[in-house]
Amino acid sequence: MTAERTGDRLFRAAIAGFAGIILLAAVALAWQLTRESAGTWKAFGPSFLWTSDWDPVADVFGALPFLYGTAVSSLLALLIAVPLGVGAAVFLTELASSRSATILIFAIELLAAVPSVILGLMGIFILAPFMRWMGSPYGVGMLTAGIILAFMILPYITTITREVLLTVPRPLKEAMYALGATRWEVVRGVSIPFARSGVIGAVFLSLGRALGETMAVTMVIGNSPNISANLLNPGYSMAAVIANELAEAASDAHLSALVAIGLTLMAVTVVVNGAARLMIYRLGKRP
Repeated sequence: MTAERTGDRLFRAAIAGFAGIILLAAVALAWQLTRESAGTWKAFGPSFLWTSDWDPVADVFGALPFLYGTAVSSLLALLIAVPLGVGAAVFLTELASSRSATILIFAIELLAAVPSVILGLMGIFILAPFMRWMGSPYGVGMLTAGIILAFMILPYITTITREVLLTVPRPLKEAMYALGATRWEVVRGVSIPFARSGVIGAVFLSLGRALGETMAVTMVIGNSPNISANLLNPGYSMAAVIANELAEAASDAHLSALVAIGLTLMAVTVVVNGAARLMIYRLGKRP
């Protein structure tokens, strides 16, 4: 009995140590980013986040164009991917035959495995010419990046929503059918409300994926540090500017500004995930 209890304690300590390593790595990363970006926060203060001047030659930096580009491209991706993903998950769960569902699930998983650089190439050679035909001056821009991001997060939304919909108790749906409800009424009145916390979790997980995407966005967003309400115009994202300029940063101020953008991106991701957990917790408390 004593040996068994000792083994349990050792197992608990080992598992706690693994979890602690993950937390320690996150804290160490945040501390390192804060330390390396201290010069930018000292020189510009919080105004670094809401000014739009970006001139590495004059050592003048403002992150607002990159915040704007990241937010707009990610929200565009959600607006496109969420209806498609939830609709596809409902179809796979409620309407598709087992054979069709198997084929479609394989295709969705295959899309999730496609490297982001391949999607970026698809955006350049297929989507960009179409966007030029639509009136975009260059073909690349905010809307192009949003569409490519939608392709990237669509498998996550579809797969997670489908798995959650599969957990809806069958007696609840059968009771609705027994009362004369249509399939649409069952989906709207039982399946979606029962799975709403999982759907929201899938949406926020996909948002976190979109916020941090680098290569595909860099290839199709246009990489122009300007703020424009026209979604066909080029833009810039936080991840893209770090990828493009980090290796070419010629001054300590430029390097510090890029690290400060990285710290901001990390903070945005933490806030998004925290909001998702809070929302899911509140939804779970509702009767």
